[in-house]
Amino acid sequence: MGRLERKLLAVMDELDRLAREEEQVDAELSFHRLINDDVVRDAAVSDLDADRREAGATSADVRRFERRLAEIAARRVKLEGIRRELASRIT
Repeated sequence: MGRLERKLLAVMDELDRLAREEEQVDAELSFHRLINDDVVRDAAVSDLDADRREAGATSADVRRFERRLAEIAARRVKLEGIRRELASRIT
């Protein structure tokens, strides 16, 4: 197996790993969105400082998971371009 083939396999392995991570992060994001909806609703009704702080924290969690998904998507796009380039060089 040549150098290009090894690189291609490494890229494909990384794409597989990213797909698994993306699935996990997406599931966690869905969970955090549900929690955030409840907490934000509670904060609006209760008008307590503690509830508003908790709503801010859960909203920050949602944004963090959304950023991570965007990072994964950007990395996947880059790796898919590398994969296409390597595959075209091999054939």
